[in-house]
Amino acid sequence: MLIHIVCWKYKPETTPEMRAEHIANLRALGDIVPGIESLDVGADFLGLDRSFDTGLVIKFTGRDALENYTVHPEHQKVVAVGREIAERAVSVDFET
Repeated sequence: MLIHIVCWKYKPETTPEMRAEHIANLRALGDIVPGIESLDVGADFLGLDRSFDTGLVIKFTGRDALENYTVHPEHQKVVAVGREIAERAVSVDFET
């Protein structure tokens, strides 16, 4: 099993509607991309100085599934939007 975590810090001009759409589009990937065992995504509610705005956790069946996700056209669309609306993103991938 492989865990994929991504967090986004949105630009100040990113509206609440844009944030909600980003989260919805990320959530939809769970039904579109093969090899995803579970997908959780949501908005931060603490708002600490160190907090990011949105976090994503995906469990994949393995590295092949992650590689397929990475290049999947629907994922690439969401990546493009994330790059437009986020000032920063961080990620980590590890096997369990």
